[in-house]
Amino acid sequence: MTYQHILAERRGDVAVLTLNRPDRLNAAPPAMFDELRDALADLDGARAVLIAGAGRGFCSGADVAGGALGSDDPGQATFAALTEHYNPTIAAIADLGVPVVSAVRGPAAGIGCSLALAADFCVAAEGAYFLQAFVNIGLIPDGGATWMLPRLIGRARAIEMMMLGERIAAARALDWGMIHRVVADDVLEAEALALATRLAAGPTVALGLMRRALGRALESDYAAALQAEAEAQRAARGSADSMEGGLAFLQKRKPDFTGR
Repeated sequence: MTYQHILAERRGDVAVLTLNRPDRLNAAPPAMFDELRDALADLDGARAVLIAGAGRGFCSGADVAGGALGSDDPGQATFAALTEHYNPTIAAIADLGVPVVSAVRGPAAGIGCSLALAADFCVAAEGAYFLQAFVNIGLIPDGGATWMLPRLIGRARAIEMMMLGERIAAARALDWGMIHRVVADDVLEAEALALATRLAAGPTVALGLMRRALGRALESDYAAALQAEAEAQRAARGSADSMEGGLAFLQKRKPDFTGR
């Protein structure tokens, strides 16, 4: 399908979704997130997703020009944009049955930061940075940032990032445990795609159950997490990839997972 604000393509078993407003550092109008959600809803057999940004930046935040700022009720317009467009897309990523990798160069700011960190693996170029600058315009972080950040980097660092509104360079984000890897700028896309391709060759059913179990465990108590693990393990054990993995182990060979 052809979109206005994103590019959607296949690289082997990886669905590559690229934010495509490079002249605006991929500032995201609500329609961009609607397109992302539409693409995620029909992966057509893809076994991993890579989310990237065209040009010099990943995403410089929500595009508010002519939107909430031009409304008679900007608070309600912002609420509607979040609850009807941005948040459902972040939730769709969380509920996806395949692994997600984000590739970040330049800014990942505001809702762009939330999008990048919603991935299972965030790979950043050396020149990338992460920013929650809402405090500078009298707003609060959104797109799930208030839930995500303290779980990734702890309350003290999340407070620092949110209340001071300063850029967090890629190297610092890695040191904080916010992201997975930092690579040279000129190999970002290749490294991120290689990681997504590796994940796409894995046991897709188990990986999907794994990422959902991790998400639920962050919201549940220990006993509930144990029960959820047992239920997910039952589902994983019934997959073709689980049978292949067991046979490969016994036959001392590398498993050939098919995603079923």
